[in-house]
Amino acid sequence: MLELDSEQGMSSPTDLLVRDAQIAGIGPEAVPDDARIIEGNGDLLMPGLINAHFHSSVNHMKGRLPCLPLELFMLFESPALEALRPTARQAYLRTMLGCIEMLRAGTTAVMDDCFFVPEPTPEIIDAVAQAYADSGIRATLALDEPELSELEKLPFLEELAPEAMRAGLARRPRLKAEDLLALYDHLIGRWHGAEEGRIGAAVSCSAPQRVSREYFAALNALSVEHDLPVFAHMLETRLQRVLGHEKFGGRSLVRYTHDLGLLSDRMQVIHAIWVDDDDLDLIADAGAKVAHNPISNLRLGSGVMPFREMLDRGISVSLGVDEAIADDAINMWSVMKTAGMIHTLSGDDPDLWPTAREVLRTATVGGGEVMRRPGLGALEIGAPADLILVDLSSLAFLPLNDLVRQLVHVENGSSVRTTMVAGRVVAENGRVTSVDEAALLDEAREVFGGLALILRRASEEVSDLLPVYRAMHDRAVASDVGMTRKLGKGLA
Repeated sequence: MLELDSEQGMSSPTDLLVRDAQIAGIGPEAVPDDARIIEGNGDLLMPGLINAHFHSSVNHMKGRLPCLPLELFMLFESPALEALRPTARQAYLRTMLGCIEMLRAGTTAVMDDCFFVPEPTPEIIDAVAQAYADSGIRATLALDEPELSELEKLPFLEELAPEAMRAGLARRPRLKAEDLLALYDHLIGRWHGAEEGRIGAAVSCSAPQRVSREYFAALNALSVEHDLPVFAHMLETRLQRVLGHEKFGGRSLVRYTHDLGLLSDRMQVIHAIWVDDDDLDLIADAGAKVAHNPISNLRLGSGVMPFREMLDRGISVSLGVDEAIADDAINMWSVMKTAGMIHTLSGDDPDLWPTAREVLRTATVGGGEVMRRPGLGALEIGAPADLILVDLSSLAFLPLNDLVRQLVHVENGSSVRTTMVAGRVVAENGRVTSVDEAALLDEAREVFGGLALILRRASEEVSDLLPVYRAMHDRAVASDVGMTRKLGKGLA
């Protein structure tokens, strides 16, 4: 059994009892005679991994886009989804693709900051949530829906855009704050606590600059009322740092959120790359958590998050895939490996680089903390029985030199033999058993394979905006923000 605080990283062989979806006992006397026995056969029993930041809406769009800065990347991503205008069945299938990939490889919980293009409806929300319910994964779902226009949420755009474009860029989404809050009523009323608590709701402002103060405050009030996590992308890119200077009186997005009284221990600050010491102090003082998405940060050239500075302040850090189109996989093992290596570029003192134990904690306990599920991600009595068995006879552990380092740096998910969520086995031997996996994959292959032409045309239709957004990006890059989170020019 995994034991991160021990020198070996695991305990001697032992028994673990699951009852009523929770860990009910640990040790040789824990299992009654009438219990169903799942033999470990020398496998490692450990908590399932937690994907603490995810956007399920693009599970079917892996590999579609080149590496681009976030603001250019999104320019192509959203119109493609709008052109598809997905049906409820398509939303169900694309969500299920992610569930299958996660459960096969031992990810047992996910926080889905789901965006809906062109806009959410009760039917589409239900389809996404139903996929999570059917698959057996533990999921927390929010509606990532901006309510402001492009001109309002981005710097320099009004000045750079030709006059003929400005009307379109100034247009706000059709759904207003009251419409979105009604959809939250639906999400919370229908799904929060469903499946005996396995499905939960969260609220999302997407990012502070993408919503009005009034809507942001209303979301926070929902969070307080129902004790829900709050999702907020902040300072993912240098451009977002510049945005604070341009539109928020020189304040960072973290400072702006704090000044609104909305930075709290319920908030998950997503990315947090272009933060300074003041931002980190505010996050720590509020008890807010940070979601680290290292592969997405590399894919989009966003930069390297100050990981050690966060841990030194006691900030709880979790790990996420972000989205399939910005990772090209939904694999928490590769996210862990990247997190364990990318921060070696942050400085020359190896004592400050992340240890494998620290990284594994972020993918388990850190995710449980931000998900607001007591005990999730830990092996302790009373914790949710979200467990995986890892085959230690596989090549990843041959020979077994250091268990925790090999889990973080070597394993890729193929050694996961069994996945259990809430005490129920949902995947075994590389296949999901909670649903008809083969039939669902065949249907998804047929449905999404027929949409390639629509996606290609959608990308072509935004080509006129690309020079304007590129000019915006380049101006932000040229701005002095008093820090860097990237390698400088000419560095090897």
